Amino acid sequence: MKIAVVLLSGGLDSATVLAMAREQGYACHCLSLDYGQRHRAELTAAASVARALGAAHHRMVKIDLAGFGGSALTDTRIAVPTGGVAGGIPVTYVPARNTILLSFALANAEVCGANDIFFGANAVDYSGYPDCRPAYVKAYEAMANLATKAAVEGQQLTVHTPIIALSKAEIIRQGVVLGVDFAQTVSCYQATDEGLACGVCDACRLRRTGFEQAGVADPTHYRDDKK
Repeated sequence: MKIAVVLLSGGLDSATVLAMAREQGYACHCLSLDYGQRHRAELTAAASVARALGAAHHRMVKIDLAGFGGSALTDTRIAVPTGGVAGGIPVTYVPARNTILLSFALANAEVCGANDIFFGANAVDYSGYPDCRPAYVKAYEAMANLATKAAVEGQQLTVHTPIIALSKAEIIRQGVVLGVDFAQTVSCYQATDEGLACGVCDACRLRRTGFEQAGVADPTHYRDDKK
């Protein structure tokens, strides 16, 4: 059985990507990063999603991007925007996060013998993050195939981004077909410790609109004042 490393945040997108990888016949070794994010409830969600979708293995690794700050997701002095999705790169962008997360996935892939990494980048509803674009993913894959012992010895790595061109509604529809329980996922940038969503941050707005456009009942657990 082919092995794939799946970056699993605990959110809607990565849960769907895990289901897609499983559907393609991969033994999924999920990797979640506790990087100092303020929405730590997503890590609990990631563990639940990995169990529910039959991951072969789930590893949680702690790193400290909060030590650098520079993002509303890692620095509590920077407020999470709640006024609506705007243009440009938002303050929720975490400097170099996807490069760092993919590099941990790459190291994990070499150790467990995987030639495939699944990553939930999305270039449609992606809130302006530069490290979610197809050009970035292509460049990272090229770098990875120059930088590892496995690649030098002929084991070429592929970075799969199966939802990169899908709208949030399309991602939700795919997830429903593949049996994803979206009630287990947490997308909110300022979720409570219990995983209750604020309903007004960019991630919540994109998620809610996605369910509306998909024609699927929104199973998100909101705070009482945001139902």
